[in-house]
Amino acid sequence: MHIHLAAADASLERPLSHLAALFYENPEITFSAGGRPEADVNIGLEIAEEGARVRVRALLKARAAGMAAVRPEDLPEQEPLRERLAVHESEFPAGSADEERRKLVRQTASRALVDVLQRETGIVQPWGILTGVRPTKLMHEGIRSGRPAAEVRRYLKEHYLVSEEKIALMERIVGRQLKALPDLYDLRREVSVYIGIPFCPTKCAYCTFPAYDINGRQGSVNGFLHGLHQEIRVIGKWLRDNGVPVTTIYFGGGTPTSITAEEMDDLYAEMAASFPDLSRVREITVEAGRPDTITPEKLAVLNKWNIGRISINPQSYIQETLDLIGRHHSVEETVEKFWLAREHGMDNINMDLIIGLPGEGPDEFRHTLAETEKLLPESLTVHTLSFKRASEMTRHRGEAKYKVATRGEIGEMMDEAVRWTDAHGYAPYYLYRQKNILGNLENVGYSLPGKESLYNILIIEEMQSIIGLGCGATSKWVDPVTGAMTRLANPKEPRAYIETYEKSIEAKLEALEKWNASRLKAVAAKGARLFSGKGEENPHSEAVADRRR
Repeated sequence: MHIHLAAADASLERPLSHLAALFYENPEITFSAGGRPEADVNIGLEIAEEGARVRVRALLKARAAGMAAVRPEDLPEQEPLRERLAVHESEFPAGSADEERRKLVRQTASRALVDVLQRETGIVQPWGILTGVRPTKLMHEGIRSGRPAAEVRRYLKEHYLVSEEKIALMERIVGRQLKALPDLYDLRREVSVYIGIPFCPTKCAYCTFPAYDINGRQGSVNGFLHGLHQEIRVIGKWLRDNGVPVTTIYFGGGTPTSITAEEMDDLYAEMAASFPDLSRVREITVEAGRPDTITPEKLAVLNKWNIGRISINPQSYIQETLDLIGRHHSVEETVEKFWLAREHGMDNINMDLIIGLPGEGPDEFRHTLAETEKLLPESLTVHTLSFKRASEMTRHRGEAKYKVATRGEIGEMMDEAVRWTDAHGYAPYYLYRQKNILGNLENVGYSLPGKESLYNILIIEEMQSIIGLGCGATSKWVDPVTGAMTRLANPKEPRAYIETYEKSIEAKLEALEKWNASRLKAVAAKGARLFSGKGEENPHSEAVADRRR
């Protein structure tokens, strides 16, 4: 299927092409200022800015079935091209800057394109024109600005074409987040820490994380851990010296439990010695994701350091699927290691499931949910498979080996997950999306009451600076005053990390000094407000109050 988009503004090519691709299976999408008669579908977008308004007219012309090789001018009069039309308008805010105007033009063009394609295909995009990773941030922005909940809902529906169902999901998640972290909007003056361990027993077929087979790489492991200890030591000292509290600590990867129990013990000892006042850290998580890395010795180390939140990730309870995607553990081993963790006092276990793995449909997913019911972990993250650009699965997409479910089946499985979690007392508490995600759906974290991952909330909503240490770790600096965000990434490959970790430490210290200068301004401003008797603004605002009434 060849889809051609015609618009004079070349900057629209990327966002509009991404939206058009949501409606067809592996389409060829082209873009230029003029039409392409040989395309199966031509969509012309005329953009007119008139004073304080922008108007976008999207005209779609599609061939009749089986006519792809015929030029439009050669079609008989009784078989004309099928046409669809959508027109959308927006008003520029008074005094808006050029960038704000360009953003509104892009959003209006996106609405017109999605509207006309929904009319043509009958496929309704539940997330409308949203293609970003973190849609709930829009709802948080509305709440913080003091807008009533009804106005925020209307804005999402009319401006972004988000469905009522997804708006209700966003509201539910945001309400849960503010209950789990009532001071969510005040945490910019603290930090969280992500520690990346880049090793795994094997590489999964769908994975693009910095993960390297640990077998035969002990030299790299030793060198990496030496650099990581130094990073923790230096950054921890800076945090202590500057009185910066740590909210959460998250060990990810890779699989952090790929290293030995002794190496884990040494690493956690460094964490405890370096970071300020570990007893005040609200949550420490270790992704023990691969059941084949969990041993009684490693669980004893976790207990020693009072780490009670771990992940044990089955992904699926179909053995053929696990073999296909490169997870070298058995279904029985997942269950065995879950109960082993329980025996060792682990009382906050997360499990990940993936909708749409190759060869799996609704029946297989229902089986996975039935097996999960026998365990009932404290939290459950339901991912929808995403074809990530560099993964093994994406390189062989379309081959029989990696055949995946249809759009309708993916939606059915997502609906099944919603019903199952509701029936078993789980509620959604965070959500994120990815490019090339099946069914244009989402990944949702569910938990039992009080068992939410605080780190997941903070990283997804970008309310706080996250200091990334280790391989493939990205530091995200959120300015305590403006909320502006900058990033600083560590190398992904262990050898490169070993060679450059000292430079990475220097870059982080420089970034921390800049961040701290803004933090001190925020602290001073808060003190001035309290001294004047004006106090702090209510972080939950009218929108939350409106929702609770």
